[in-house]
Amino acid sequence: MNKIMNLLIPLTTILFRGEIYAFQPALRHKVARVNAYDSSLQMGLTLYGSQGSRSPLVNWAAYELGLEIAMGDLANNPHPFGQIPCLTDDGDVTVFESGAILLYLLSKAELDDLSEQKKASVLSWVSWANASLDPICFLETPEGKVYDTGLKKPNRRINTLDELLADQDFLVEDAGFTIADVAVASYLLYVPQFFPDVDLSRWSNVVRYMKDCASRTAYGEAFGENVQAFLLNSLDEMGKKKDKKMFGVF
Repeated sequence: MNKIMNLLIPLTTILFRGEIYAFQPALRHKVARVNAYDSSLQMGLTLYGSQGSRSPLVNWAAYELGLEIAMGDLANNPHPFGQIPCLTDDGDVTVFESGAILLYLLSKAELDDLSEQKKASVLSWVSWANASLDPICFLETPEGKVYDTGLKKPNRRINTLDELLADQDFLVEDAGFTIADVAVASYLLYVPQFFPDVDLSRWSNVVRYMKDCASRTAYGEAFGENVQAFLLNSLDEMGKKKDKKMFGVF
């Protein structure tokens, strides 16, 4: 664990609802399919964000969908509240809020293999991630500062998620990995990043799911190989704890 932790660049983070603000040196990681900062005249999909925010989940979605996306200059960020992530398309379309951005990317991908039923399921899961999972993962003060995670204690909704994942690999049945998984897994995977002592082993299927999602090539490209390595090691350790409890070893 110490070796993996040493790979991570130290984070000093202040979390707010809807955004994660972080002060950190630039992370060195593989950024295939993303150009260096482009001007505000860049046509096509342009993402305004930073590595220490929720922006990488947008990169992850774009990579999974095979969409080209460029990083914009934050000095030109068109978000009405100056927050990130924010997405523009061809210069005249602006989308903000991570869930809305994911659904916009999905519409751009024009996936013919997703039925209307499955698209509706994706929409529902993306909305659930933002409306229900976020406040479980991140507990806030009245001022909006995140001080802890609700995943340190039993939770009925996560119990239900764990039961669902006992019978299927990903969230949308018979659809494989989708943008629904980007939305839900991103929030879950942020928790051990910001609260490295958290133990999620009570939800073995959720831990397996998180590991499967974090193992994806596009996740490493979006969040960085160091973050990916840390998460996979942490999730492996959680899986071992569950196995020990099953066999009566404590």
